Amino acid sequence: MPSPVRSIGQVLALLKAEFPDVSISKIRFLESEGLLSPERAPSGYRRYAQVDIERLTYILRVQRDHYLPLKVIKDHLDEMDRGGEPPNLDAPPPAQVVLPADEVMPEPRPVATGQRQVSRKPIRLSRRELLAASGLSEAVLVELERLQLVFPRRGGGYYGREALTICVVARKLRPYGMDSRHLRAIKQSAEREAGLVEQAIAPFVRRKDGASEAAAEVTQLVIYAHAAMMHSMLER
Repeated sequence: MPSPVRSIGQVLALLKAEFPDVSISKIRFLESEGLLSPERAPSGYRRYAQVDIERLTYILRVQRDHYLPLKVIKDHLDEMDRGGEPPNLDAPPPAQVVLPADEVMPEPRPVATGQRQVSRKPIRLSRRELLAASGLSEAVLVELERLQLVFPRRGGGYYGREALTICVVARKLRPYGMDSRHLRAIKQSAEREAGLVEQAIAPFVRRKDGASEAAAEVTQLVIYAHAAMMHSMLER
Protein backbone atom coordinates (compact mmCIF):
# COMPACT_ATOMS: atom_id res chain seq x y z
CA MET A 1 0.00 0.00 0.00
CA PRO A 2 1.58 3.33 -1.03
CA SER A 3 2.30 5.86 1.69
CA PRO A 4 -0.17 8.76 1.97
CA VAL A 5 0.68 11.98 0.19
CA ARG A 6 0.14 15.20 2.12
CA SER A 7 0.06 18.89 1.31
CA ILE A 8 2.48 21.34 2.91
CA GLY A 9 -0.29 22.50 5.25
CA GLN A 10 -0.91 18.94 6.43
CA VAL A 11 2.83 18.39 6.92
CA LEU A 12 2.98 21.57 8.99
CA ALA A 13 0.14 20.35 11.21
CA LEU A 14 1.94 17.02 11.76
CA LEU A 15 5.19 18.70 12.77
CA LYS A 16 3.82 21.45 15.02
CA ALA A 17 3.62 19.24 18.11
CA GLU A 18 7.36 18.57 18.10
CA PHE A 19 8.51 21.73 16.31
CA PRO A 20 6.15 24.56 17.30
CA ASP A 21 8.30 27.18 15.53
CA VAL A 22 8.30 25.47 12.13
CA SER A 23 6.61 27.42 9.35
CA ILE A 24 5.76 27.03 5.69
CA SER A 25 8.48 29.55 4.82
CA LYS A 26 11.01 27.48 6.78
CA ILE A 27 10.05 24.31 4.88
CA ARG A 28 10.26 26.12 1.56
CA PHE A 29 13.65 27.56 2.53
CA LEU A 30 14.98 24.05 3.18
CA GLU A 31 13.64 23.02 -0.22
CA SER A 32 15.36 25.99 -1.90
CA GLU A 33 18.62 24.91 -0.24
CA GLY A 34 18.33 21.46 -1.83
CA LEU A 35 17.59 19.49 1.34
CA LEU A 36 14.04 18.57 0.30
CA SER A 37 12.57 17.73 -3.09
CA PRO A 38 8.88 16.78 -2.79
CA GLU A 39 6.99 15.79 -5.91
CA ARG A 40 4.82 18.34 -7.66
CA ALA A 41 1.26 17.77 -8.72
CA PRO A 42 0.30 18.82 -12.27
CA SER A 43 -1.22 21.93 -10.67
CA GLY A 44 2.17 22.80 -9.17
CA TYR A 45 1.31 22.02 -5.54
CA ARG A 46 3.91 20.15 -3.49
CA ARG A 47 3.07 16.58 -2.49
CA TYR A 48 4.92 15.19 0.52
CA ALA A 49 5.28 11.42 0.84
CA GLN A 50 6.17 9.74 4.15
CA VAL A 51 9.85 9.64 3.18
CA ASP A 52 9.79 13.43 2.69
CA ILE A 53 8.24 13.93 6.12
CA GLU A 54 10.85 11.68 7.76
CA ARG A 55 13.61 13.59 5.98
CA LEU A 56 12.20 16.91 7.12
CA THR A 57 11.85 15.63 10.69
CA TYR A 58 15.51 14.59 10.69
CA ILE A 59 16.60 18.02 9.43
CA LEU A 60 14.61 19.89 12.06
CA ARG A 61 15.82 17.63 14.87
CA VAL A 62 19.53 17.97 14.13
CA GLN A 63 19.13 21.71 13.70
CA ARG A 64 17.35 22.01 17.04
CA ASP A 65 19.41 19.52 19.05
CA HIS A 66 22.88 19.83 17.49
CA TYR A 67 22.90 23.21 15.70
CA LEU A 68 24.41 21.70 12.57
CA PRO A 69 24.83 23.98 9.55
CA LEU A 70 22.79 23.13 6.45
CA LYS A 71 25.89 22.05 4.52
CA VAL A 72 26.71 19.40 7.14
CA ILE A 73 23.07 18.25 7.28
CA LYS A 74 23.06 17.93 3.49
CA ASP A 75 26.16 15.73 3.69
CA HIS A 76 24.33 13.51 6.19
CA LEU A 77 21.29 13.30 3.92
CA ASP A 78 23.46 12.43 0.92
CA GLU A 79 24.99 9.58 2.92
CA MET A 80 21.51 8.36 3.87
CA ASP A 81 20.43 8.55 0.22
CA ARG A 82 23.34 6.25 -0.63
CA GLY A 83 22.05 3.74 1.90
CA GLY A 84 24.44 4.65 4.69
CA GLU A 85 23.79 5.72 8.26
CA PRO A 86 24.11 9.29 9.50
CA PRO A 87 26.84 9.90 12.11
CA ASN A 88 25.95 9.34 15.75
CA LEU A 89 25.29 12.80 17.15
CA ASP A 90 24.15 11.62 20.56
CA ALA A 91 27.57 10.80 22.02
CA PRO A 92 27.91 12.10 25.58
CA PRO A 93 29.07 15.74 25.49
CA PRO A 94 32.11 16.91 27.42
CA ALA A 95 31.62 18.28 30.92
CA GLN A 96 29.86 21.61 30.80
CA VAL A 97 31.70 24.81 31.65
CA VAL A 98 29.14 27.09 33.28
CA LEU A 99 29.68 30.84 33.05
CA PRO A 100 27.37 33.68 34.12
CA ALA A 101 25.36 35.13 31.24
CA ASP A 102 26.96 38.57 31.52
CA GLU A 103 30.40 36.96 31.37
CA VAL A 104 29.56 35.63 27.90
CA MET A 105 27.38 38.36 26.38
CA PRO A 106 27.56 41.56 28.47
CA GLU A 107 25.20 44.43 27.70
CA PRO A 108 27.00 47.32 25.95
CA ARG A 109 27.14 50.39 28.17
CA PRO A 110 28.65 53.79 27.39
CA VAL A 111 31.69 54.77 29.42
CA ALA A 112 31.53 58.23 30.94
CA THR A 113 34.43 60.56 30.18
CA GLY A 114 37.27 59.97 32.58
CA GLN A 115 35.69 56.78 33.95
CA ARG A 116 37.91 53.72 33.90
CA GLN A 117 36.30 50.61 32.49
CA VAL A 118 36.05 47.84 35.05
CA SER A 119 38.06 44.90 33.77
CA ARG A 120 36.62 41.42 34.10
CA LYS A 121 38.51 38.26 34.86
CA PRO A 122 40.09 36.91 31.65
CA ILE A 123 38.62 33.73 30.19
CA ARG A 124 41.01 30.98 29.08
CA LEU A 125 39.29 28.04 27.40
CA SER A 126 40.69 25.03 25.62
CA ARG A 127 38.98 23.97 22.41
CA ARG A 128 37.02 21.30 24.29
CA GLU A 129 35.97 23.80 26.96
CA LEU A 130 34.93 26.32 24.31
CA LEU A 131 32.62 23.77 22.68
CA ALA A 132 31.16 22.80 26.05
CA ALA A 133 30.66 26.37 27.28
CA SER A 134 29.11 27.64 24.05
CA GLY A 135 27.02 24.56 23.18
CA LEU A 136 28.39 24.77 19.63
CA SER A 137 29.06 21.70 17.52
CA GLU A 138 32.56 20.84 16.29
CA ALA A 139 31.42 21.22 12.67
CA VAL A 140 30.20 24.78 13.19
CA LEU A 141 33.35 25.77 15.09
CA VAL A 142 35.48 24.44 12.22
CA GLU A 143 33.48 26.60 9.80
CA LEU A 144 33.84 29.70 12.01
CA GLU A 145 37.59 29.13 12.19
CA ARG A 146 37.82 28.60 8.43
CA LEU A 147 36.28 32.04 7.93
CA GLN A 148 38.57 33.49 10.63
CA LEU A 149 35.61 34.52 12.76
CA VAL A 150 36.95 32.60 15.78
CA PHE A 151 40.58 31.88 16.61
CA PRO A 152 42.78 31.25 19.66
CA ARG A 153 44.44 34.10 21.51
CA ARG A 154 47.64 35.31 19.91
CA GLY A 155 50.63 33.54 21.38
CA GLY A 156 48.60 30.79 23.03
CA GLY A 157 46.47 27.80 22.24
CA TYR A 158 43.50 28.95 24.30
CA TYR A 159 40.34 30.90 23.45
CA GLY A 160 39.24 34.11 25.12
CA ARG A 161 36.00 35.92 25.91
CA GLU A 162 35.48 37.19 22.37
CA ALA A 163 35.70 33.69 20.87
CA LEU A 164 33.19 32.41 23.42
CA THR A 165 30.79 35.27 22.72
CA ILE A 166 30.92 34.70 18.96
CA CYS A 167 30.34 30.96 19.40
CA VAL A 168 27.31 31.56 21.65
CA VAL A 169 25.89 34.10 19.19
CA ALA A 170 26.49 31.70 16.28
CA ARG A 171 24.57 28.95 18.09
CA LYS A 172 21.66 31.20 19.04
CA LEU A 173 21.32 32.66 15.53
CA ARG A 174 21.12 29.29 13.74
CA PRO A 175 17.42 28.63 14.49
CA TYR A 176 16.71 31.94 12.70
CA GLY A 177 18.43 30.75 9.54
CA MET A 178 21.56 32.85 10.15
CA ASP A 179 24.82 30.96 9.71
CA SER A 180 28.52 31.73 9.31
CA ARG A 181 27.90 33.63 6.08
CA HIS A 182 25.82 36.17 7.97
CA LEU A 183 28.41 36.40 10.74
CA ARG A 184 30.99 37.14 8.08
CA ALA A 185 28.93 40.18 7.05
CA ILE A 186 28.85 41.27 10.70
CA LYS A 187 32.63 40.88 10.83
CA GLN A 188 33.03 43.17 7.83
CA SER A 189 30.94 45.81 9.59
CA ALA A 190 33.04 45.38 12.76
CA GLU A 191 36.25 45.81 10.74
CA ARG A 192 35.00 49.16 9.44
CA GLU A 193 34.07 50.29 12.95
CA ALA A 194 37.46 49.15 14.29
CA GLY A 195 39.08 51.34 11.64
CA LEU A 196 37.10 54.33 12.93
CA VAL A 197 38.25 53.62 16.48
CA GLU A 198 41.90 53.39 15.38
CA GLN A 199 41.63 56.76 13.64
CA ALA A 200 40.03 58.34 16.70
CA ILE A 201 42.69 57.16 19.16
CA ALA A 202 45.68 57.73 16.85
CA PRO A 203 46.61 61.08 18.51
CA PHE A 204 46.64 59.42 21.93
CA VAL A 205 48.83 56.60 20.64
CA ARG A 206 51.35 59.03 19.15
CA ARG A 207 51.52 60.99 22.42
CA LYS A 208 51.48 57.80 24.47
CA ASP A 209 48.96 59.61 26.62
CA GLY A 210 46.07 57.50 27.91
CA ALA A 211 45.90 55.41 24.72
CA SER A 212 44.41 52.32 26.41
CA GLU A 213 41.76 54.35 28.24
CA ALA A 214 40.84 56.20 25.04
CA ALA A 215 40.61 52.95 23.10
CA ALA A 216 38.34 51.39 25.74
CA GLU A 217 36.07 54.45 25.90
CA VAL A 218 35.76 54.99 22.14
CA THR A 219 35.18 51.27 21.55
CA GLN A 220 32.36 51.16 24.13
CA LEU A 221 30.76 54.28 22.70
CA VAL A 222 30.86 52.88 19.16
CA ILE A 223 29.36 49.59 20.36
CA TYR A 224 26.63 51.47 22.24
CA ALA A 225 25.84 53.66 19.21
CA HIS A 226 25.75 50.60 16.94
CA ALA A 227 23.28 48.81 19.23
CA ALA A 228 21.07 51.89 19.57
CA MET A 229 20.97 52.44 15.80
CA MET A 230 20.13 48.79 15.18
CA HIS A 231 17.20 48.98 17.60
CA SER A 232 16.06 52.28 16.05
CA MET A 233 16.10 50.85 12.51
CA LEU A 234 14.17 47.74 13.51
CA GLU A 235 11.51 49.78 15.30
CA ARG A 236 10.68 51.94 12.26
